Amino acid sequence: MKSYVLLIGLEKEEKIEVGRRGAIPFKEGFYAYVGSAKKNLIQRIERHHSREKKFHWHIDYLLEFSEIVETYLSSMDECEIAGELSKNFSSIGGFGSSDCGCPSHLFYSGNIKDFRNSFRIMNFEKFRELKGQLSR
Repeated sequence: MKSYVLLIGLEKEEKIEVGRRGAIPFKEGFYAYVGSAKKNLIQRIERHHSREKKFHWHIDYLLEFSEIVETYLSSMDECEIAGELSKNFSSIGGFGSSDCGCPSHLFYSGNIKDFRNSFRIMNFEKFRELKGQLSR
């Protein structure tokens, strides 16, 4: 596994300052954030789940106002995943994709079932959180 997708829930509309990007309006609903790690993938995912961290990535700012609902792993490349999700979901332009040529790595849906169905079709492996530790 080399990529992950965080399924994130945002309970109410928020305008969030995202580093140098400035204020971005986020609608109430669900977001899928696509990421990867060349090594220490589990540690990267655990960092996203942590509330105590320095803000480094775009996603850190969104996670301050939202909750990770589920986490998925995939052997697909993160840009390949982003390309597939872009076919069915709207996105926040430039979010999480400053180090590649993708238009975005953050996608939106008002319905969590739509994301779950897409993840199932793409054969993602679901992780779950147990006592603060991620495990299969």
